[in-house]
Amino acid sequence: KPAWRVKPSWYLVATDDKMIPPPAQRSMAQRAESKVVETAGSHSVYVSKPKVVATLIAQAAREAK
Repeated sequence: KPAWRVKPSWYLVATDDKMIPPPAQRSMAQRAESKVVETAGSHSVYVSKPKVVATLIAQAAREAK
């Protein structure tokens, strides 16, 4: 089974992404039953919003314990 089917997952929707439209991102997140966080940011959200990305990673790590 793919890990996203059996492991908790998180998805950061970048609402200003021009490559993957936010509705498509939300659809993928819903399919994987991901916890979703949304932020205004580009496709390279890790560059445009590094603090948001770091916060999401820290939250996921805390909740995975």
